[in-house]
Amino acid sequence: MRNLVIRSISGLVYAIIFISAILYSAESYTALIAVFSAICLWEFNKIINFKNYIPYIILPIAIYYTKEIASRRTLLFILIITLICSFQMIYNLYRSKNSEYPKTFMDKLDVGIRYIILPFTFLTLLPFINNNYHPYVIIYIIVLIWTNDSFAFLVGKNFGKTKLFERISPKKTIEGFIGGLFFSLIVGVLIGYYSSVLSIFNWIIIALIVSTAGTFGDLVESMLKRRANVKDSGTIMPGHGGLLDRLDSLYFLAPFVYLYIHFLM
Repeated sequence: MRNLVIRSISGLVYAIIFISAILYSAESYTALIAVFSAICLWEFNKIINFKNYIPYIILPIAIYYTKEIASRRTLLFILIITLICSFQMIYNLYRSKNSEYPKTFMDKLDVGIRYIILPFTFLTLLPFINNNYHPYVIIYIIVLIWTNDSFAFLVGKNFGKTKLFERISPKKTIEGFIGGLFFSLIVGVLIGYYSSVLSIFNWIIIALIVSTAGTFGDLVESMLKRRANVKDSGTIMPGHGGLLDRLDSLYFLAPFVYLYIHFLM
């Protein structure tokens, strides 16, 4: 009971801080994501046992450059190398359980930049459409993640029989994934109906991306933690673990959603 209370209070504080920063202004949102990304980078470097200051210098430069200086063509190039890393991490899910990637200094530096730093820069850019800040884009995406996770758990717990990726996450099932995706699509339709930013069709596509990429994001982080033999990425959130544990789906899916909204839509 005590753990449940601690977990609830911790989650509520996190939600209040996050949503308040999103709604208050573009500057507060950017600042919060910068802080979150620095904490997640620190947690990630602990997981892969990488002790070097270079990523912490690159992080603010990357956020500032992509937000203030980079051209559309440059952003597309950065986005492509980010997505290549995302697919590499997904591919690593299917490799032998004895795989030790990332292992070398350059591997760890590279994956820290392309798996943590660059996705967070696109998470920073995500609500800026035609140079206007649309805070509810991020809030709706968070709602979709919550819907997917909640119904994947509920459907999987009650009807799940076929393991989705037992070696990495024993509790996830294919039935749970389908349930999370189905209800995410329903919520995507509702969001599109009431949203003044994007159409119903676009929110359906975004819901599909959120459900799929978000699930892979959770699996990839679980893989890294299993290889490091740790349960949580950190202890910053009592009852929840680390901030990386809370944001693994969000920052992993951010480049995919950004690609759709800013280049494909």
